[in-house]
Amino acid sequence: MALDTSAPPAPVEPEIQLPISYKAPITMGVLGVFALVVFGLMGDPAKTTTFDLTIGTEAFALPDVAVPSMAFSVVTAVLCLIVAGYALVRARSRRRVPWWAILAFGLAFILSFLSWVAAGKTLPVTGLLQGTILLSVPLIFGAQSGVLCERAGVVNIAIEGQLLAGAFMSAVVGSLTNNIWLGLLAAVVAGLLVAWVLAVFAVTYFVDQVIVGVVINTLVLGLTSFFYTAVLSQNVETWNSPPVMQRIAIPVLSDIPILGPVLFNQSLIVYLMYVLVAVVHVGLFRTRWGLRVRAVGEHPKAADTVGIDVNRVRFRNVLLGGMAAGLGGAFFTLGSVGAFGKAMTAGKGFIALAAMIFGRWSPLGAVGAALLFGFADQLQQVLSIIGTPIPSQFMLMAPYLATLFVVAGLAGRSRAPAADGVPYIKS
Repeated sequence: MALDTSAPPAPVEPEIQLPISYKAPITMGVLGVFALVVFGLMGDPAKTTTFDLTIGTEAFALPDVAVPSMAFSVVTAVLCLIVAGYALVRARSRRRVPWWAILAFGLAFILSFLSWVAAGKTLPVTGLLQGTILLSVPLIFGAQSGVLCERAGVVNIAIEGQLLAGAFMSAVVGSLTNNIWLGLLAAVVAGLLVAWVLAVFAVTYFVDQVIVGVVINTLVLGLTSFFYTAVLSQNVETWNSPPVMQRIAIPVLSDIPILGPVLFNQSLIVYLMYVLVAVVHVGLFRTRWGLRVRAVGEHPKAADTVGIDVNRVRFRNVLLGGMAAGLGGAFFTLGSVGAFGKAMTAGKGFIALAAMIFGRWSPLGAVGAALLFGFADQLQQVLSIIGTPIPSQFMLMAPYLATLFVVAGLAGRSRAPAADGVPYIKS
């Protein structure tokens, strides 16, 4: 009798099922019904919404798109409900709602809202998207700072303070030297110094990271407000008149309709943002350094056993995150208004933190979330100009309402790095 020498079949590992969460399907369903009733069925069937797709700098102009307001809102609201049904099926089968479904739902809901709110008017789509990019720049820098810190296990509540310090120092140094490059460098150094304080207390002395971050934000706000009142506002020409970056149009690419003016006719700091996002994403997921960082954030004791200096990695990453946030702070002054204002970051650091959480601690996910919040901010400005049936007070609340809806309703079960916020004390 011949012996069976074939290898036994490999054991089949049981599939790990996620706990059922109906948070995203319920949120999508409620918003979809709201869009169908308010934006669609309660709309004006006699009005038309016009989407203007040209800003004037493209190689050729695209024609305006005019749609019947009520019918278009109904159709897009029904699409929202279809996506909500798909999310419900995914939830019942204990599977995560994919990112493209959330993106499709968000796009359909926004189109339904725009068709209703701009009924009888013309909406400048390219200008809206261009402004979205600009308002998202500090959020993206701040979110990348959060990703760098929290992937290594350090909660960075101090993003707000790092942005504000970068804005302040870039304005002062840019004004004194009349040099944009030195202003940018000063912003990076300012963010680095604020991050150094966070790293010393949180990583070296194991102080509660959230408390340290809150204290740093308060300290930076107090210092910048004092110097603004005592020095900058007293001699604006010398201390608070930095040069402003001009837009740089990339040949050929900037001539593409819609995408060209939005992505490739921007200032230097926006292009630096593109580079930063690419470097952080590739660095975290395609390099040995990134593997070490993620190991420290997930299981620092295991990383320590293979020779990785956990606290050194954390310290360095906090400094890198501070430099990124400081550079983002320079956008408020050198890339935008050309002057520093008291508390001019206005909570953008906390919205950046929310973008990082919604983006599930991923560089690209954080960018998408930051763009959504920037879009909400720009939209309320555009709609205030063209005139809408929504009271101006509610329009000013739009960016923060979007933050609440997205993080609380659509983010799903986001899992932070396992050792995030936990100090590592080597035994």
